[in-house]
Amino acid sequence: MFFKKKNQNNINNFTKIAALLIHAAKIDENFEKKEEEIIIQALIKLGVSNEDLKDIMQEGKMLEENANQILDFTKEVKNMEEDKKIKIIETLWRIIYSNKEADMFETNLMRRLAGLMYIDKKIMGDIKEKIKNENQ
Repeated sequence: MFFKKKNQNNINNFTKIAALLIHAAKIDENFEKKEEEIIIQALIKLGVSNEDLKDIMQEGKMLEENANQILDFTKEVKNMEEDKKIKIIETLWRIIYSNKEADMFETNLMRRLAGLMYIDKKIMGDIKEKIKNENQ
């Protein structure tokens, strides 16, 4: 019984992370298949099992569509270990730069997320440059 509860909490946490990543992908009003693939790969790297992946993505999409704000999504990330938080930030920038450019809505989102997730501006900028250079 204990493991079932723990697993359900993990699924809920991953669903909120998926919703945050989906939100970033949709903010430019152009949610592409390659962005979804980036999200799926990131979730797998964070520890989502293949058997839970489809449900987490579906629930993440519904959660993102019905959310009024991103604050609920960022709570999960803010409390994560630093290395996992960095992986999520890298994923967010990968999603943004998957089309080779960042628009003002995407950069504004990342500025807001840096504050909400307690990410230092320098670290955020370094990650942005790293991902931007990878995609050129």
